[in-house]
Amino acid sequence: MATQANPLDEALQDFQFPQREAAFFYGLFLRGHTADELRRDISVPAAVLAKWDRETERQPQLRPILDRVVRYRQHVLAIFENLIGHDAASQKLQ
Repeated sequence: MATQANPLDEALQDFQFPQREAAFFYGLFLRGHTADELRRDISVPAAVLAKWDRETERQPQLRPILDRVVRYRQHVLAIFENLIGHDAASQKLQ
C-alpha cells in the first residue's frame, strides 16, 4: 500500500535544487531574454514581501515557509548571476 505524500513536503522538495531553476533561467537568457528581465522574475518583489509580512502577522506559522522561499529565490539568483558572469567572462576570452 502506497502512502500519500504530504503536499507541503513535496513543495519543500523543490527547494533542494536551486541549480535546476537557475539553469532554467540561464537557458532563457541564452535564448535572448534580458538578464534584468530574468532577475525580476527570479527575485521576490518588495510589494510581495510586504504582503507576506502582513500575512505572517495573522498566520505566524507561515513565517518559516516564506523565509525559506525568499532564501531559495536569493540562492537561485546568486547561481544565475554566477552563470551569466561566467558566460560574459568566456565571451571576452574568445
